Amino acid sequence: MRRSSNQDSLAVSLAEGSSQWKSHGHLFVVADGMGAHAAGELASKMATDTVPHSYHKRSEVTPSEAIVEAVREANQVIYTKGSNSVDFHGMGTTCSCLLVLPQGALAAHVGDSRVYRLRGNCFEQLTFDHSLVWEMAAAGHASEDEIPAYVPKNVITRSLGPHPTVSVDVEGPFSVQTGDRFLLCSDGLTGPLKPELIGAVVGCLPLNEAAQTLIDLANLLGGPDNITTIVVEIAESEKLGMAAPPEETHEPPRRFKRSRGIHPLCWVAMVVSAILGIALATNQSFGGAFLSAAAFLVAALVAWTQRDTTSGACHSGSSVGIHGKAPYRRHDCQPGPATIATLGDIVRQLEDLEGQNTWEVDWPAIHRDRQTAHEAITKGNYQDAVIAYCSAVRRLMQALRNSKRTAASDSSVDLC
Repeated sequence: MRRSSNQDSLAVSLAEGSSQWKSHGHLFVVADGMGAHAAGELASKMATDTVPHSYHKRSEVTPSEAIVEAVREANQVIYTKGSNSVDFHGMGTTCSCLLVLPQGALAAHVGDSRVYRLRGNCFEQLTFDHSLVWEMAAAGHASEDEIPAYVPKNVITRSLGPHPTVSVDVEGPFSVQTGDRFLLCSDGLTGPLKPELIGAVVGCLPLNEAAQTLIDLANLLGGPDNITTIVVEIAESEKLGMAAPPEETHEPPRRFKRSRGIHPLCWVAMVVSAILGIALATNQSFGGAFLSAAAFLVAALVAWTQRDTTSGACHSGSSVGIHGKAPYRRHDCQPGPATIATLGDIVRQLEDLEGQNTWEVDWPAIHRDRQTAHEAITKGNYQDAVIAYCSAVRRLMQALRNSKRTAASDSSVDLC
């Protein structure tokens, strides 16, 4: 972790008894604060303290209404604190919540901390990032990867605290099956790691090991932010008394919806205006060249908004709930050569550190993990290879944490 103070917070509030389970279910919250000095840390802590308390005291409304009111109350508490103190003025935090209820799973969030669901090998993002990049992508029917690199990725468009009121997004309820796993995480995780790798780790490892491995991998790959994760597994949905949620519609996530292809006339207009502009500029007719350039930009803009953004990934049959339009992204996270290559490169670089420091690292165990991974790959068993490589990562990072040389940062080693 890079910051001297951890601006992330989390909360886990499990139902106590069948009565509370039926009325409120289980609640999980992740918050990522922002602000000078300790302001962000305080804001995230206030969010994770306020949301569970406020949610559980609201019994006269539905869970979806209760969680929205709880997040809004947290916003008001943080805003009031910031308004009354110069040191905390303008402080804010993201806030992403997951409710596991008898009728399914419900997500509520503000900001760019995320909630995912893993079912089988399909890793689905259930929340929409309130960030400049995602808002621009949505406006242009694009993916965030297609937004120009000069657009800052760390600018969020919505958070708790800076304003007296806030809009809270609600998604779901989503069907829940035995074996489903949910991940809540701050952007410190999703920045350095690709969703396919995150999903593979969540799917292959026990819960605690998965959460720790994700943090270790993000730190090793140069994660510049605090990293907070919660991994939840549905053990036996039938024993929890879960009813099937309301019927869901089956439609692809936003990223995979087909928009109109670029009309040929758009290409013609772009080419003609560009050629005409060059010709006019050559003849020093700058007024005409300017108009041609303007026409080119208009045609390019039309082409941008009309292009085909369809891409393929997994199709789990999961779908849109009553609230929201999730899932917003789907990723096939079945362990395969690409995932293994990434983990293998990381472990090889870790082994290069042997003899370069005084950490008390069990290098023979790390070498055995690598050998186990290689044998699994030879047999085509990529899941066991993921498990072995992740074990090697955790061994070294635990040794680093235990070392007296470890500073406040958990990521003194960078492999990026």
